[in-house]
This record gives sequence, C-alpha cells and structure tokens, in this order.
Amino acid sequence: MKNYPVAAHSSILSLKPYVGGASSVQGFEKVIKLSSNEGAFGTNPAAVQACRDFAENMFRYPDGGSVALRSAIAESHGIDADRIVCGNGSDELIGLLCHAYLPADSEVIVTQYAFLMYRLYAVGCGARPVTVAEKDFKIDPDAILRAVTAKTKMVFITNPGNPTGTYLSKNELIGLCRRLPENILIVIDAAYAEFVSKKDYDAGIDIVDEFPNVVMLRTFSKIYGLGGLRLGWSYASKEITDILNRVRGPFNVNAVAQIAGVAAVKDRDFVQKSFEHNRKWLDILPQELAKIGLKMTPSVTNFVLVHFPAENKTAEKADLFLQSRGIIVRRVASYGLPDALRMTIGNDEEMTLLLNALKDFMES
Repeated sequence: MKNYPVAAHSSILSLKPYVGGASSVQGFEKVIKLSSNEGAFGTNPAAVQACRDFAENMFRYPDGGSVALRSAIAESHGIDADRIVCGNGSDELIGLLCHAYLPADSEVIVTQYAFLMYRLYAVGCGARPVTVAEKDFKIDPDAILRAVTAKTKMVFITNPGNPTGTYLSKNELIGLCRRLPENILIVIDAAYAEFVSKKDYDAGIDIVDEFPNVVMLRTFSKIYGLGGLRLGWSYASKEITDILNRVRGPFNVNAVAQIAGVAAVKDRDFVQKSFEHNRKWLDILPQELAKIGLKMTPSVTNFVLVHFPAENKTAEKADLFLQSRGIIVRRVASYGLPDALRMTIGNDEEMTLLLNALKDFMES
C-alpha cells in the first residue's frame, strides 16, 4: 500500500467509525427493522407528495438559507426564524459546533451513555472527550459539574437520552445551566422531544432564550419520518447562529430535504398520530415485558432499553433469536450496555410480533 506524505491528525487514528443500526438479515427478503428509532408509520405522505411535485426542479440549486423551511419551523414552534440554522441532519450541526468552538487540547464533557458521534467529532477537532457517569441510566448534573476544568469548552446533554430513553426535567436542566460557567457552550440534543408527554420536560427553547451559551438541536429523522433525507436544525442566540452560518457549507441542505421538511412540519395530524401511537406502546410495554421476566428502563422516547438476565438468556442470544424471526433490534454493548438491547417502537403488527418472539425466547 502506498504511503502518503500527508498524515491525519494522530487522535483520529484512535477512532472507530460509527456503525448505524442494521437493515438486513440473511435469509429474509423483508425484515422488521426496529434498530434505528425510525418512525412507526414510515415516510410522512405529505412529504412524499411534496417531493413528487418538486421532482422536475431537482436541477436547480437549493436555497442556501433554507428560508421556507426555517419559516415553517419558526411558525410551528413560535420562535425566531433568524436564530435557526438547518443542517444535513443534526449530525452536521454537531460537527460544525465542534469545529467552531473546540480548540485543540480543549475538553468536552459527554455523559456515560451519550450519542457516540459527540466523541468522534470532538476527537476529530483535537479535543479530549471527558466521560462522566450517569445515575440509574439518567444524566447526573452534579457529575457534570465535578468534571469541569479550565479546559472545558463544551458540554453535550442528550435529552431525552439515547439509548436510555430517560430525561432531565426543565428545572434540572436550568439548574445545571445556571451552575456551569458562561464561557462553556451547552449543547442540548433534543432529537426525541416530539415524543415526550411529561409536563416537566422542556426541549430547550425556553432555556436557549434564557442562556446565551445554550444551543438546542432537533431532527426530522424521528417523528417526522424523514431519516433518509438527513435533516436537522438548531436554535440558539443570534451570536452562535451567526457563527454556524459562517462555517456551514453554502448549500448544506439539499432542495428535496427542504421541500419535504416544510411539508412534514406543517402536517400536524401525522405528528399527533405518531405521538399517540407511541404513548400507547410506552404504556403497554412495561407490563408485557414484565410478564415474560424482562425489565425495561422507563422511556419517554420511541424506543425502549430492555435488560436481559446475565445467565443463559443474554442480550446477545436474544438478538440472534430475534434475527432468526427476521426482527432487527440494536445491540448497545458499544455504549457499555452488553446486557441490554434497544428496541424501536414500530407499528402495531411489528410490536405484536416482537413481543411474541421475546416470549418464545424467554420460554425456550
């Protein structure tokens, strides 16, 4: 192999590429995919029609400012469109924030079960991720505060958490923001906010308005059913928004994604249908899993973290058994959870088949 004279940053060589949820099982033409927390009802029909109507205009460059999409988001959430930045998934926005705010040798605080991409982007910028423990699968604000040093430049808060499904209340989050130094950027990743029904939860809009060092991230990949288009957005102060607009690409969100996003955010019926369906299964699952001897961490999202006995009914064996039925869930050993599996809430038929398969596994 040829040796190239230009070497990558040494810290990048320590990274392992992020691996998404599996999509296929050998021997099955059609599978039940419950590994990536995608929408239970597939693609939003309104978005599908919008894409069809736009198809003949795909030769045109997209609007570089995503003006129509930002306006639709702003109207839906009652916020200032000028403080919104759209991205190629919220992943891109995470990367842009790291690029803009993390000098080499700085530190980034991430929690024990946080989204793995936070660490990858931080290391790619030459920063050092500092991992703090969670308590009962929930973010521990006191642990975050104890980890702060003079080198800390950013804190990532996944709220609700993934793969845990737990959340910090608005008061807990505000308390943390008040105690963190003002020169630290606080990133609230609220990818699953639309599924949360708890009255004490806040996705971050009010918190951004109170704290100029806070950024909220959102996505269209979950309740809106647009994961394949890669579309996300941020809400922050005008100063942070200005920085993001300086470092992002001029056409970072493609035209089809923008068109579909506008249609999806305006279709409140689809969102409400998805929300009600999800809430129904969040009520059903704890009882049904307990009947067959399984525990799940209480969840407010469209997935559940299911814990398996450490003896012969392991998470690994359960995963292989489910695959034998054509059902794909997500192993989370890479998050330090070898005895658990993360399972997306699918449609009614998929969930019935999943529960039946888990029952057969536990009784086998």
